[in-house]
Amino acid sequence: MRSYLKHYIDGAWVESDGGRRHEVINPATEAPCTEIMLGSTADAERAVAAARRAFEGWSRSTVAERTALLERIVEGYKARMPELAAAMAEEMGAPIALASAAQAPSGLGHFLATLKALGEFPFEESAGRARVVHEPVGVVAMITPWNWPLNQICAKVAPALAAGNTM
Repeated sequence: MRSYLKHYIDGAWVESDGGRRHEVINPATEAPCTEIMLGSTADAERAVAAARRAFEGWSRSTVAERTALLERIVEGYKARMPELAAAMAEEMGAPIALASAAQAPSGLGHFLATLKALGEFPFEESAGRARVVHEPVGVVAMITPWNWPLNQICAKVAPALAAGNTM
């Protein structure tokens, strides 16, 4: 059984501050397949503080810098697609065919669509005699359901990064 007992906060894998271990059960076999660490309030507060610090720099990034990051994510995503599908098949009990053909690719589609939108989005535009400037708003909190995990996560992460926000 794989164990993922650290949280990725502020650019590093860190121990939880008061979280608890949780076994993930494969619904197809009813056997534990993974062990994770559920975060605590202290973990969430530490993550928000890190995102606030990261916002200072990321919010000033250019469209070209945001595009470059999203392109790197797309390449990494493509390289790990079989691994992502296998994890979803095991952790959700999804048939591997569904995980490979739909579950894993759905998240990638959000990054590709966001890249296209980012290249076309007018961050500054005129509205009569006014000038409208679209700016990052800050740290984004995301709650995502479990049933289409990469679809739900990527549908939120990609546009947040493209807009200059952190999470």
